[in-house]
Amino acid sequence: MAWAIASTFAVSSPVRAQSALEDVNITASPLRSNEFVSPSSQLSGAGLVLRSRSSLGETLSGEPGVSSTYFGPQASRPIIRGQDGDRIRILSNSGASLDVSGLSYDHAVATDPLIAERIELLRGPGTLLYGGNAIGGVVNVIDGRIPREAIQGVQGRTDLSIASGDRGRNGAAVFEAGNGRYAFHADIHARQSSDVSVPVALPCLNPRSPAIAYRICNSAASSQGGALGGTVFFDRGYMGASVSEYRSSYGSVAEDEVSLEMRSQRWSLEGLMRLGGLWRDIKLQANHSDYRHTEFDAGEPGTLFTNRGFDIRLEARHHKWGAFEGVVGLQWDQSRFGAQGSEAFAPNARTRQSALFVYEEANYRWGKLSMGGRIEQVGVSSEGNPAVPRFVTGTRDFNPASLALGALLRLDARWQFTSNLTWNQRAPKDYELFANGPHLATAAYEVGDASLGKERAVNLDLGLAWRGRDGDGKSTGHRASANVFLSRFQNYLALEATGRQRGSDGGLHPVDANGDGHDDVTGAAILPEYAYRQHGARLWGMELQGNWRLLRSSHQPQTLDLQWRADLVRGINTVTQASLPRLSPLRLGATLVWAARGEQAQGWGARFGLDHYARPADGLSQAYTFAHLNLTYQHRSNMGGQPARWLWYARLDNMTDRLAFSATSILTQTLPGRVPLPGRTLRLGLQLMF
Repeated sequence: MAWAIASTFAVSSPVRAQSALEDVNITASPLRSNEFVSPSSQLSGAGLVLRSRSSLGETLSGEPGVSSTYFGPQASRPIIRGQDGDRIRILSNSGASLDVSGLSYDHAVATDPLIAERIELLRGPGTLLYGGNAIGGVVNVIDGRIPREAIQGVQGRTDLSIASGDRGRNGAAVFEAGNGRYAFHADIHARQSSDVSVPVALPCLNPRSPAIAYRICNSAASSQGGALGGTVFFDRGYMGASVSEYRSSYGSVAEDEVSLEMRSQRWSLEGLMRLGGLWRDIKLQANHSDYRHTEFDAGEPGTLFTNRGFDIRLEARHHKWGAFEGVVGLQWDQSRFGAQGSEAFAPNARTRQSALFVYEEANYRWGKLSMGGRIEQVGVSSEGNPAVPRFVTGTRDFNPASLALGALLRLDARWQFTSNLTWNQRAPKDYELFANGPHLATAAYEVGDASLGKERAVNLDLGLAWRGRDGDGKSTGHRASANVFLSRFQNYLALEATGRQRGSDGGLHPVDANGDGHDDVTGAAILPEYAYRQHGARLWGMELQGNWRLLRSSHQPQTLDLQWRADLVRGINTVTQASLPRLSPLRLGATLVWAARGEQAQGWGARFGLDHYARPADGLSQAYTFAHLNLTYQHRSNMGGQPARWLWYARLDNMTDRLAFSATSILTQTLPGRVPLPGRTLRLGLQLMF
């Protein structure tokens, strides 16, 4: 069976599954509470600073059950319990984040973790509020661009860091001000990096790089962005708006001279009104996104991808009806996708969605019950492409529905049991229905199927959590949790090899007598054909994590903890009994954490961790072990009469400069040996909060 684990790099508490034993709010959860029936976690504070990478997938990779698609350092989406792409919904401040990262592994997410103040992960019943595309989970990036709480005075933060492995230079600044009634937010951020260093010499045809070097060819990147936002607060709520832009330029590590330039603009509106009587409050969110990126080959512009759309959510939360409190909501989404150029393997398309959802929780002395449901209307239309006659046109309509049940049982002050059962349906995406063309990033000719049906899944999750307490009921610092899960799919959608070959012009059965990889008649490049197909599938696994306090003295300001974790995920095609591809292998880890105690903690901290990754079942990569070391120093001061917190840190990743390849990256499968994981990297940084 395939296993997985991760190490966190937090100075304070690590990211972990939240429960009644913890006290952390998750804003993407239906009732924004701090006690969760379904598995939920967050990354914030010093933990987020030290874990942050250039992509969302690499930042979260290591959270139990979470890995990444790793298409180089810049393009990487989260994989949750073996599910990726459009089964994972990525949100920005609980609203839709629109890009084309689900379409292809080389497309980056239009979100930079550098500016985030918190990243939340949500699984189980709460995810159905965000649609069928959240069947695998929800990742919610909180950046505070629309202040939701009144601000008095001036506050903000500055983040600066440099790194050795990619000669990275990163910076961000956030400024907020308010007088209790009005609040203003402004932020700016930028990254600059060179090709990533690795422990092996690799060839490179990019004229800007050496022919052979200990670096990943064409992995340099730069990005920048910023936002302005503001909120007006009144007696019974608030109304706010923001505008943001993000730009990124990075090389495609699969092709030596191909680069991508991305631009994403987003306009957001949010308001909340507290009501009297039966209803507690009503919340409105509206977002409009304009995304585009151009792919360049040797400096010449090639394919242009665009995605424009909006989403509107209206949620009404009610006070308790007996033991139950909950939320009822409506959602409307619309997006228009376009692709123009030589790599337009999917047609211009339009997707429209409307949904009604409800979520309810009942709180009792012994625990909680939860239930929720969602019904949707989804229309997916192919508008073809005048320059590419092979695309078909047409419209498919779907009516997905989802249902969830959950329970939390407080066994005593130390033990808690949770269970969740969900029935989910997902409508196919436009490219799954209508794709027909060469996709050079995956080195395949991809073919959709306009007759595909809804994807259906039944998911079961069971959890047990324990927290140690002394005779007076105080926490001892010991804790442990375990979750097991099973997902059974009908009509599981997968891109699979057909065994046929096509020319990049679409021609079947090309002839290559001279062996140059091109059709002898047309000259088109020859590619293996991959088609979107549906079949039964089953995913299952477990996640374990815990902390054991080795040292805590009432006379000493520090603690010493041993943190450990492990998780498992495995999946099979239930028709052929073959393993599903690119599942994370066994990862086992332990971390010693020496840290200062208390919310006002100052002084030195350190973490030393080992993470072992076993050889995956497909045998395409080898086992390896990474060692990591963090040193931190925190202190407080006054700046112009205002308190400030300084966090200085040094992070050394892959201390032994171990050569390793990601088992969850398609590059390990299609281009073996080409794109290793980063080698030894030292990062030095400072965060100032005031």
